[in-house]
Formats: sequence, structure tokens, C-alpha cells
Amino acid sequence: QVQLAESGGGLVQAGGSLRLSCAASGSGFRIIVMGWYRQVPGKQRELVATITSNGSTNYANSVKGRFTISRDKAENTVALQMNSLKPEDTAVYYCNARIFTDSFVISDHWGQGTQVTVSS
Repeated sequence: QVQLAESGGGLVQAGGSLRLSCAASGSGFRIIVMGWYRQVPGKQRELVATITSNGSTNYANSVKGRFTISRDKAENTVALQMNSLKPEDTAVYYCNARIFTDSFVISDHWGQGTQVTVSS
């Protein structure tokens, strides 16, 4: 129903910035929420930031003041601007989209993940 294409991951030094992007494609759905989650080996996937269709945002406490999530009005794309990056931010970042289909079904979809590595 929906495909998510992630980009922007990479290697950056501590204190630097990185911008992640996630584009949702497909048809027959409306996006309710899009966001970013991250996961490190041996740990549970955790919320980083989300943004709803009406622009409401939610951030993990660990990234408040450093990360900003935004949504492109012209297309189904969300961006995560990550500033003042710390080594603790190193993880695989996954894009998530919660959608409402034309068949009145709500479902979650995930991207394949993009690696973010922050060196000290």
C-alpha cells in the first residue's frame, strides 16, 4: 500500500549535523503520522520524533532541542534535521508511516533503515 524511501544517513563527527529524509509513495491511503525511530543492536527500537497530519510533533527527551522533524506540504515526505549530534545518536534510523487506507484500515509501514554513525 505504501513504500518508504529513506536517505541521508552517514558518518558525521560529534557536534555535526545530518538531515534524514523519508518519502512515502503509493496510492489509496492517507498518512496519519510519519516519524523516525532508531535501534541499536541488542536494544529495542525507540521513538525519535513523529509528526501528525495536522503538524503536531513529538520528540524523545534525548533529542529535544537538537532534532527537528518537519513535513513537506507538497509531497508525502518527512525530514529529520539532526543537529549537535552525539555518539549516543549512533543507530539505524527507520522511517515509519501510519496510514489510513481507502478501505478504512489503519496500518504501520517501515522503511528499510539508514545508518547514522556519530564519531567522537
